[in-house]
Amino acid sequence: MKFVFHINYLIPPRAGAYSNAKDYYCIRCILNVMGEQIKKKLLVELLKNSKRSDRELARVLNSSQPTITRARQKLEREGMIKGYTIVADWRKLGFEIMAFTFIKMRPEIRSKEISKKVKQYSEKFPFAIYVAFGEGFGMTGVVVALHRNYREYMHDLSLFRMEWKDYVEDIKSFVTALGEAEVKELSFTYLAKALLM
Repeated sequence: MKFVFHINYLIPPRAGAYSNAKDYYCIRCILNVMGEQIKKKLLVELLKNSKRSDRELARVLNSSQPTITRARQKLEREGMIKGYTIVADWRKLGFEIMAFTFIKMRPEIRSKEISKKVKQYSEKFPFAIYVAFGEGFGMTGVVVALHRNYREYMHDLSLFRMEWKDYVEDIKSFVTALGEAEVKELSFTYLAKALLM
């Protein structure tokens, strides 16, 4: 069976050209692999700059705009793309520090109910950009938050200590000055290079 390559598709020379189910299955496998490759390449390009249109992305990826649109929609449906956002200059938005606060919850109170309560509490603080349970350094959770200044940071930390005193054994923080102490700026564009490896 002969095939003609056309951009990112493998097309049989004429309708009904499959000699058996095995040929059809092989073609479907090849198309699936090609579809996965275009999705990965698209994801990499979106990590570099998600502002580009599907037409621009199609040109960069040497594909057609409808193919890119379908691939993007599939990535969204599969949950690989959860949303689109920007990486701002936090200092220009009025933030001076980023704090990494590590929390040790009392082990006897860990439950789904407490996890739900933590989630609800974290939603009160829009500047907390990441909150998760985990482990390391003897801690069981982390909060990454932006603050306008050190005073605001200390206020939020004191509030947390008061409201969660019955649940928390220990709190430790690492605070960095935005812009001044950065060695590598917060950005997801770096991941694009890693995904290509």
